[in-house]
This record gives sequence, C-alpha cells and structure tokens, in this order.
Amino acid sequence: MTRKCIKNGTIVTASDTFFGDILVDDGIIVMIGVDLDAEGAEIVDASGCYVFPGGIDPHTHLDMPFGGTVTIDDFESGTIAAAYGGTTTIVDFCLTTKGKPLASAVNAWHAKSKEKAVIDYGFHLMVSEVTDDVLYELPKMIEEEGITSLKVFMAYKNVLQADDGTLYRTLLLAKEHGALVMVHAENGDVIDYLVKQALSLGQTDPIYHALTRPPELEGEATGRAAGLTGLADSQLYVVHVTCAQAVNAIAEARMKGLRVFGETCPQYLTLDRTYLERLDFEGAKYVWSPPLREPEHQQALWDALWNGQLQTVGSDQCSFNFKGQKELGRGDFSKIPNGGPTIEDRFSLLYSEGVRKGRLTLHKFVDVVSTTSAKLFGLFPQKGTIAIGSDADIVIFDPMIERTLSAATHHMKVDYNAFEGMQVVGEPVSVLVRGEFVIRNKTFVGKPGSGQYLHRKRFGEQHKLPAVPSNGYAIT
Repeated sequence: MTRKCIKNGTIVTASDTFFGDILVDDGIIVMIGVDLDAEGAEIVDASGCYVFPGGIDPHTHLDMPFGGTVTIDDFESGTIAAAYGGTTTIVDFCLTTKGKPLASAVNAWHAKSKEKAVIDYGFHLMVSEVTDDVLYELPKMIEEEGITSLKVFMAYKNVLQADDGTLYRTLLLAKEHGALVMVHAENGDVIDYLVKQALSLGQTDPIYHALTRPPELEGEATGRAAGLTGLADSQLYVVHVTCAQAVNAIAEARMKGLRVFGETCPQYLTLDRTYLERLDFEGAKYVWSPPLREPEHQQALWDALWNGQLQTVGSDQCSFNFKGQKELGRGDFSKIPNGGPTIEDRFSLLYSEGVRKGRLTLHKFVDVVSTTSAKLFGLFPQKGTIAIGSDADIVIFDPMIERTLSAATHHMKVDYNAFEGMQVVGEPVSVLVRGEFVIRNKTFVGKPGSGQYLHRKRFGEQHKLPAVPSNGYAIT
C-alpha cells in the first residue's frame, strides 16, 4: 500500500473541525496534524475541500430477490455507485428462508459479494422464525460471522412477516448475546386487509400502494416494537422511518430510557406522496415500503435528525428497473417490486438539503451519515471517524460543485434515478477505502473484490485500534 499524506483540507468529524494534514500508512491513519513530515508519502491535495470520514450506509439490498425478480444492482455496480457517492462501508440484508439453515443464507450472501464489492461490507441477518435450530445457530452467527444485527419484518404478510412472538424471542436472544434487533415497522395484517379491499374495488394504480399503508400503521407498529423491547430489556433499531407518528413513538420510548434507535432515508426527506400519482404508470418508480408520505412529514424527520430522536440515515437501496421489473405491477399495484435506487445520492443529498439549508450542522451531518452507524453496528472507531488508528476511509468533498442528479450520469445499472432533475451542491471528488483510492478525481480506479467483509463487534462493544506512533493526535 502507498503511504499518503492528505494535505490542506478541512477535516470534519462528528465532533470537531480541524484544518490540517492526515498521514496514512498501510491503510491506517497514523498521524493528524499541521505541516506533517510527509517524506516518502504520496501527497494528496485537498485544498478547498472538506475531508470527511467515509460514509457508512447501514441499509442496502444488493442482488436481492423480491416479488419474483432480483434487484438490478449487485455488489459490484451497487458498491461502485456507493463509492462515487462517498460511502465506504455498507451493511446489506441477508434474507433467510424458513426451514433452511441460517448458514446457507449467509454463505449465499458471501458468494454474492466476495469477488464483486469495491468497498467494505457486512451483513444483517433476517429472522423469520425462532425454532430450536435457529436458537442453536444464531449465537454462532453472532460469534463466528460477526453478524451482530438481526432483522425482523412486521410487514409483508405471508412473505417476510414474522409474528410478535418471533420478534419478542429475537429481542430476548439479542439481549443475551449482544445483538441489535432491527424492525421494518408496519402493521402487516391491517395492510394486507387494506390492499385486498382496494383491489376488490378496482383501485390498482401505484398511488394505492401509499393509501393502503397509512402512517398510522407505521406509528402503531413502531410503538408495539418499542414496547416489546422495553419488556425484553433489549435494544431496537427501527429502519426507514417515514412519518411523525413513528418519530413520536421512538421519542416516547427514548424518554422512558429504552434503547430504541431510528433511521430515516433521503427519499423520505426530499420526496413526497405525489410522486406516486405520476401518469403513465411512472408512479411505480416511487413504490417502496413504507411509502412516501405527505410533505408535512418531511419537517418532522428533519427535526428528529436535528434533535437526536432519529440517529442515522440509510439509503434502503433496492433498485428495480422501471422497464421489465416495476412494470410487473401494471394493473395491480401490489405486484410492483418494492424499492428504489438511492445508494449513490445519499451523502450529497444530506449535505445539500441538510447542511446547505441549515437543517443539519456539519458535525451532525457526519454523525448521521457515518459515525452513529459505526457505533450502533460494531464498527467504531475502526470506521466512522478520522482518528489515529482508524481505517483510512476518507472522502474528499468539494462543497461548491453544483450538479443535477440524473440517470444519465449516475453509476447504478438501474434505468431511472429517484431524484431525477434535483439540483444539489457538493460532491465527493475522491474516495479512499483503507488508504487506497476507489474514486480519484471523480473517476473509478478501484477493483471489484477489493472490498473486505467486516466481522462486527457485539452491540455496545468497540474495536481496539492498532498501536501507532504517539507523535500525532486524534480527533473523534
């Protein structure tokens, strides 16, 4: 690995801002200071740029089967797009099948990712049932595979949905073995009834996807999951929060001292329900679950990020082509594959719509796109910050570049961009993973398969950093 010195940039972490240099050796940050001696190192000039820790996306679905098809972006195209967008680590969801060993699902996800990922990655593990076999295997997955987060779906009845007993038993197991339970919080039983009712009335257009999944059902499920978490004295992470009702349920749980955390996504911060009303079936591009909400919910989400009621922003990347995939639901909204392409634009959208518009401080931006995800998912301080001993996962970000988001210029395989035509300010220009360029001057220079699988620590634990020279200082 090439020794590097990143000079003349404004270094920003979740807590500090510092103008200076970063010395990288063997993929690790070894010194941070002013006018560092860079003899023998490649000089990387970051003048006029912010130097951020690499983004951590805690919520992706690459090469994932759903609704009779498979997401068009796999671990190669998906992680290349992520890198262009300033993300250096993802945690993808490994889907299990009832009655089959958990190890078979994990092995399948290793096979999907091993020779393709260009950035580092880990897995969450779905739990759909709690049997004797699952109770035997899960602790091994946590210990041996370092998969320390478990996903339970409260929606998608008869497909992915687990019952409350399964959720509660998973929470108990997570408490015992140091895992974090994640929930897709919607009331799947009531949604199933509303969908059938809508279809019986001939209501088949994409907008009915949103109308049959009202925010009240997300709020109810979030509160129910939080209540079970308190009963189990466990820990919960609510994915893709979209509405004020769910924010309020999380805030109430946290006020009671419960270990409940919440994530939202850039699409819920910037898009609204009217997108599903677009003519000629174009609304199908915006069908994902939970659905886009009325515009007033956006302010509740921004406020919750600002005041800490929500802690992270994931992409929920789950891309299906409009042609040939989303079109499977013509004439029946319930058959539209759920999901959208968001992995590449998460970082820039949060900066442009958040920091530039005064909705987030610069430090809060770093916190929600990187640092807190590292802490919650067993990666901090190896990932998620710029500190001596941390991996040199670094984004050199030009805050002045103005551009238009578009499928014509994005790097995903998918045939549309969810944020088509949106103007943003700020762009990652160079991205390093463990000290090696993946993106350099907005050009991909990485290698498929160079991304490393991450064996993550248990909930609440931190990585021990390697010993490094003491003649520097860290900012965390």
